[in-house]
Amino acid sequence: MPRGYAVTYRSNPIGTDMTTILRLPAVLRERARSRSAHYLDIQQGLFTHPVQIGLRAVGWPASEVAALNTARIAGNTESEIRELVAKLEAARKSAALGVAA
Repeated sequence: MPRGYAVTYRSNPIGTDMTTILRLPAVLRERARSRSAHYLDIQQGLFTHPVQIGLRAVGWPASEVAALNTARIAGNTESEIRELVAKLEAARKSAALGVAA
C-alpha cells in the first residue's frame, strides 16, 4: 500500500466497530501543517501522540484528528485544545484497558 493512505483496523473483530488509523502524510494533509509544525504541536500538548501500528510505523486515530480539527475551526484556545488532547489520550488508554480485559 502506498504511503500516506488511511489504514482501517477492526477494533472489534466480530462487531461493526471500526477504527481508522491515518498515517503521517494523511494527517499532515488533514491538518494543513508541515511535519515539523505537527511534531512541535505534539511536543507542546496541542495534538495527540501517535499510536504504534507496527515495528516502525505509527498513525493517529482519524476520530482524534477530526476532533482536534473541529476544535481549531471552532476557535478553541490553546488551553482548551490541551484539555481536549488530554481527554482524547485518556479515552484511548481506557479503551485499551477495556479491550485487554
